[in-house]
Amino acid sequence: MSGTMTEPARNASLAELLARHAARDPDRAAVIHPAGRQGSSGPAVYTSVGYGDFAARVTACAAGLSARGIGRGTRTALLVTPGADLLILVFALMHTGAVPVVVDPGMGLGRMLDCIRRVGVQAFIGVPSANMLRRLRPRAFAGVKSVITLPRGNGTGLAELSALGAGRPRLPPQASGPDDVALIGYTTGSTGPAKPVEITVGMLRGMAHGVEAGHFTADMTSTLVTMPLMGVFDLAAGRTVVVPRMNMGRVGAADPVLLTDAIRRFGVNAMFASPALLGPLSAHLAKTGAQVPSLRLIVSGGAPVSPGLMTALRTVLPDEANVFSTYGSTEALPMALVESREALAGPADGPAAALGVCVGRPAPGTTVRTIEVSDGPVPFWTPELPVAEGEIGEIVVSGQAVSPRYFRSPGADAEHKIQDGGRRWHRTGDVGWIDGEGRIWFCGRKSHRVRTANGDLHTVRCEGVFNAHPQVRRTALVGFGPHGGQRPVLCVELEPDTGPGHWPRIERELRALGVGTAVTKGIEDFLPHPAFPVDIRHNAKIRRELLAGWAEDRLTGSRRPTAADRALRTVPLLGWAYLPAWPLLPWNHVALTALWWIDAFLSVVVHALQIPSALRVEQELATGRRPWRTAALTMLFGATWWRRRGGRAKGTAS
Repeated sequence: MSGTMTEPARNASLAELLARHAARDPDRAAVIHPAGRQGSSGPAVYTSVGYGDFAARVTACAAGLSARGIGRGTRTALLVTPGADLLILVFALMHTGAVPVVVDPGMGLGRMLDCIRRVGVQAFIGVPSANMLRRLRPRAFAGVKSVITLPRGNGTGLAELSALGAGRPRLPPQASGPDDVALIGYTTGSTGPAKPVEITVGMLRGMAHGVEAGHFTADMTSTLVTMPLMGVFDLAAGRTVVVPRMNMGRVGAADPVLLTDAIRRFGVNAMFASPALLGPLSAHLAKTGAQVPSLRLIVSGGAPVSPGLMTALRTVLPDEANVFSTYGSTEALPMALVESREALAGPADGPAAALGVCVGRPAPGTTVRTIEVSDGPVPFWTPELPVAEGEIGEIVVSGQAVSPRYFRSPGADAEHKIQDGGRRWHRTGDVGWIDGEGRIWFCGRKSHRVRTANGDLHTVRCEGVFNAHPQVRRTALVGFGPHGGQRPVLCVELEPDTGPGHWPRIERELRALGVGTAVTKGIEDFLPHPAFPVDIRHNAKIRRELLAGWAEDRLTGSRRPTAADRALRTVPLLGWAYLPAWPLLPWNHVALTALWWIDAFLSVVVHALQIPSALRVEQELATGRRPWRTAALTMLFGATWWRRRGGRAKGTAS
């Protein structure tokens, strides 16, 4: 199936494709995954599962799921550690026709539980910690009729589930129509509430076709998986999936040493990864001189790939290797792609010229247009909607790999879908333009545009001008104030080896860059920031709503403690004062003694328990404050310190 898909394969479900590969080549490795380490600090130990064994586990688990009442259409919360078990479970659920509900824990506990509650899950499969969460927060799982708890550890947690199906007939994969829901995935919610996306059987086929036709050739037989969904596509294509030792919820923290070891040890041919992972990996390969001769394809997504990262990857990879930047979203993947050679041959100088980032041409089977930018619904397609070639508009996409709707979310459908006869267009919420060669230029998120009195400023388009500075790691344009009169601010994250003493000079040079370009000459405020807050899923998308609040605070002091805040903070201070003063007071009353013990519990125990939440808030805001100082302030002031900061930050989102 690699490289192209025959028409029969195009019409088969992913579970059917897996079964075909297992019948054709049962002994070939399907998944290679970690199985511990040699000693406390020795090399990683891996184990392999063949296609025949993998498919047998899928059908056995499918029988177990059926025995527990999980079948066609059952919405099933899947809270399992990424790895071999998760891949088996996804295929087993597809085998029975059930609908996995995939929610990223990185979006935060409250938002994750809200997503699960809104979709109305009917079954639960998860690790013990997730099951404990289900017991503690039962409202989010109110409709669950079947619960399956799996012990942690890839390859060992499914035995009990398989045993449930013992003696039941092993049925073939359930036949599904293209409009049937295959799974429900949630958007990251980086620019608003997370939305449940219906990923249909037909959409999965279209996604698999777009990935195959756009990137792979028949001789690529193994992949390194850093995103579980890509592993599903790889197994449907018949490749060997290598799962490295890493936390897929924090891809930016992946150890490049372990990644390199897995690539070299198993002769990996291809990998899909976020720029947050590829940057450290390319730096490690360059520093150590380690060779990865088998690696001939890298596909990156989640955020635009900078020209500098493309160049760095080309330097450490074999000459024949391809490096693709893929443009897509939960609702449509892939939408467009560009190979590094084409990007670096010309479009790479576009960001510095305020053209935006070239994300390439539409992916196979996908049609892309740009329409007038508007914030209201567009129910029907009209000939007047598309903008002229070269003009900035909102990017819209249609094709088999595009989700037709959100799950039970008519408001989101009205906001993001356009009916065009028998076709539906998806409004991406991104702004950009299409050049004369059919290439798409991404200029930023529609919701992130800074709406000044002199017109809209588009984030990515403006930031490219300043990112050209050699001592700037990245920038983020944010704005605050009323729409049509917002004040633009450029937040600047410097390269790690650039000390704060260089900032005055760098600021002057950035101002000169801005004045020299018509698009950016109206930006007058520049602020250095220690480390931008980013999304959890890809560790690459900048959380601009948090930066906007931070910038407003720095420039106007709007988030400094008010008189009411200061008054509230006197309460814990009085509590601390009462602790040493009580033994010295001239009276001894049972009520005052009880008050002392309550005060001690609140001041010492409760404040200490609040420290992890305070550290998370500070990390989210990325203020650069040292953890010990945050912990000390929380012990002193308790919730009057950290809840105010987190609440104000969240309130800045638009």
